[in-house]
Amino acid sequence: MINKKISIKDIAKITNTSITTVSFVLNGKGRISKEITKKILDAAAKNGYEPNRMAVGLRTGVSKVIGLVVETIGGPFFGAMAKVIEEEAEKEGYRIIYCSTNNNIQKGKDVIRMLSQQLVDGYIITPFKGLEKEIQNLIANEKPVILIDGYFPELNIPHVLVDNYNGAYNAIDCLIQSGYKKIGFITADLDLIQLEDRMQGYQEALKTHKIKEEKKMVLKLPFNMDRDESVSTIKNFITHHKQMDAVFFTTNYLGTMGLQSIKELGLDIPGDLAMVSFDDNEVFSLYPPGITTIQQPTYEIAKSAIDLLLSQMSPDKYDISKIKLKIPSKLIERGSTTANKRLENKPVKV
Repeated sequence: MINKKISIKDIAKITNTSITTVSFVLNGKGRISKEITKKILDAAAKNGYEPNRMAVGLRTGVSKVIGLVVETIGGPFFGAMAKVIEEEAEKEGYRIIYCSTNNNIQKGKDVIRMLSQQLVDGYIITPFKGLEKEIQNLIANEKPVILIDGYFPELNIPHVLVDNYNGAYNAIDCLIQSGYKKIGFITADLDLIQLEDRMQGYQEALKTHKIKEEKKMVLKLPFNMDRDESVSTIKNFITHHKQMDAVFFTTNYLGTMGLQSIKELGLDIPGDLAMVSFDDNEVFSLYPPGITTIQQPTYEIAKSAIDLLLSQMSPDKYDISKIKLKIPSKLIERGSTTANKRLENKPVKV
């Protein structure tokens, strides 16, 4: 049997007071005696009264709800950030509504529209091309918005993300310093600024070390490609580029598929192929000999984003439109990038 949700009318009946009196007490309005106030609050607590947030939002314009719109809640990166954002929001009395877009434009538009109908107070959004208009409409309606893990270069919207360019540059520089010259680049075929920045970091590192960039050494995988098909494609890429002595994966989900591909090919890491992945994962520290990664500052990104949003929803409403944070990543060197054995085994010319 489902218990009926208690209403203000029910509390008025229980306490033998008027609906107006109960409403005043629960909303902190009016001059009601301490005795009656206590009686009403005790009855509300005892019977599990919860205010209708939609009704409260319509009346006050404040729902105490934040919309978190990300690529996917299921992944370790966004999952870890969501946990931080929720904990910090709860300290200020806010609840979080989680939504995933899977980088699908129509789904992203639908999600933002749904949240706006729920009278959400503020938004933290992982942006991608195609959502500019929807996000600008939120701002035009005076809704605070913070972009996370991405941004729109042409729009003046506050954002927080890792320094993708330097993270990728450092990864490639690490490989080159260890003697690797033929470095493959495997990424998702998505029009995302963070992936573009990682590509530029890769290209600039090669240029700095006077290594010619080869387009054939770059593989772009469709985002929604089946895992088995993705692994097969990566295996074919590695097999058809025997000169490749190292490979860089731009995301951890690609990195884990890369590990599977290398294992199924029976290749040794780093003897046959060195490897680096952007974004750390527990698997990378456990898989022998340990996979070198670019570790994202998950906590710092999430904490900065929610702090900026809460500052926008405070009575002071500071102008943060020009705040654009790029937080440095950390290179975690493990066994997958030790010195290139191929070079060590070459005969020395006298």
